[in-house]
Amino acid sequence: QVQLVESGGGSVEAGGSLRLSCTTSGDTSEIRYMGWIRQAPEKKREGVALLYIGSETTYYHDSVKGRFTISHDSAKNTLYLRMHGLEPEDTAMYYCTTSPPIVGGGSLLGFQNYNAWGQGTQVTVSS
Repeated sequence: QVQLVESGGGSVEAGGSLRLSCTTSGDTSEIRYMGWIRQAPEKKREGVALLYIGSETTYYHDSVKGRFTISHDSAKNTLYLRMHGLEPEDTAMYYCTTSPPIVGGGSLLGFQNYNAWGQGTQVTVSS
């Protein structure tokens, strides 16, 4: 079983930057996909960024392309999300999530079937 712990959220003004971290532990050998999803109040969860472990292929939601960067440090067992040019619309709870190889897992819509989730870290962007 995989355990995930996020950190790095906070409150910033529009245009600011944050770096989220997600430390993984447990049985991480089967992880194929790692990603960040977010959920704003009264809105559905949406996939923000996805990374394929091994190939380092990445995918981003259109709204964050060019502003967010997902990366993974295997030596530290940590997933990152660097966020620049933050906008009030980025305000949400951000969750780290991982999955072994599953059908449909390699897309931003596949998060719903991922089997490991962190507790979330809040990001608030003021205008």
